[in-house]
Amino acid sequence: MRARMLPLLLFCVALCACNQTPPVEEPVIIEATSGDGETNYGAVSVDEPPVPEPPADLATTTDWPEAMLESGEARISCEVDYETSGDGATLSDLGFEPMSETMAPCQETGVLRLSYSGKVATDFVTLVERVGVMADRMGLRNRILDIDSSGGQVEAAIRAGDLIAEAGWTIWVREDAVCHSSCVLVLAGGDNRLISGKVGVHRIIRLQSGATSRAELSQELQEVHANIEQYLARNGGAVALADMMMTVPNRSLRLLTTHELEEFGIVGINAAQDDLDRIRLARKCGEDFVRRRDNFFRSFDRKCARQDENLDAMNTCGLELRERFGFPDGKCRLDSPFSEFDQAIHASTSQASDADADSTPAG
Repeated sequence: MRARMLPLLLFCVALCACNQTPPVEEPVIIEATSGDGETNYGAVSVDEPPVPEPPADLATTTDWPEAMLESGEARISCEVDYETSGDGATLSDLGFEPMSETMAPCQETGVLRLSYSGKVATDFVTLVERVGVMADRMGLRNRILDIDSSGGQVEAAIRAGDLIAEAGWTIWVREDAVCHSSCVLVLAGGDNRLISGKVGVHRIIRLQSGATSRAELSQELQEVHANIEQYLARNGGAVALADMMMTVPNRSLRLLTTHELEEFGIVGINAAQDDLDRIRLARKCGEDFVRRRDNFFRSFDRKCARQDENLDAMNTCGLELRERFGFPDGKCRLDSPFSEFDQAIHASTSQASDADADSTPAG
């Protein structure tokens, strides 16, 4: 169940970003650059064979095909606070053993933060897929993709976004990061999107094109445009974003305002996933549970989620507030707000009981 990401994790991320520079509020056009002088950046559409479905046994076998990350740098951290803990260990070998060893420490914290800086390409798709599968195997439900990318292949962004949509990711663009061009499509796949850096779009570049006229090029781009529209529609984004990606010259970059990020549905909680979670939750726990849960979070946002409060104070406020709305719920305890605290208390109590039992002299 992914009905809503754990409040503790979300507020940790929010606190890390509380002093960050807000997104540009007026439309701004800047010069587009890859940062490394290469041409395979931005929003590039390429002809390539379709990627086969992941092997059926990827989730159970340790015999993974060899794969290396070459289009960027990935790091694995088991903490949200990058200022204190950094970005963690580098991950370039995407084989089973290297990934297992790198991600294993996250089982203690229950948090996985994948930091990625680089192009959106086919090996980025492999990275997202395999980290998600390994996280499933390790029971890591709290996942953050901490991304900094000037873009890359449109087709790869769509495939990565669809994988992200099925794996329960929060996507984070930090204040010192960017998400440009095809990277914007990756945002659409997240369950929740937290943006402090700059997000921008421009026209798609069609590589390997055989077009000899505007009409022929337009026909090729219409097919790409249609694929982007379908992708945005199924992931809760506005198809108007696809139109903007066709109008800004590819040597320029249109930075999106906060209002546009909201209008395009690529910031905050994903509307499509939120609807799906509500349907699943209502089916499992009942309509009354969903109403009480919605009312709790609205009240929590008003009374507890203030930036001038520290994390402990917000959590204490939430724990006290939830009793007014009948939580934890007897039928759906694990889906109740702040259920992670109940689990932690239960774990501590069990450990204490086990310790008492071990210390009791034999009769």
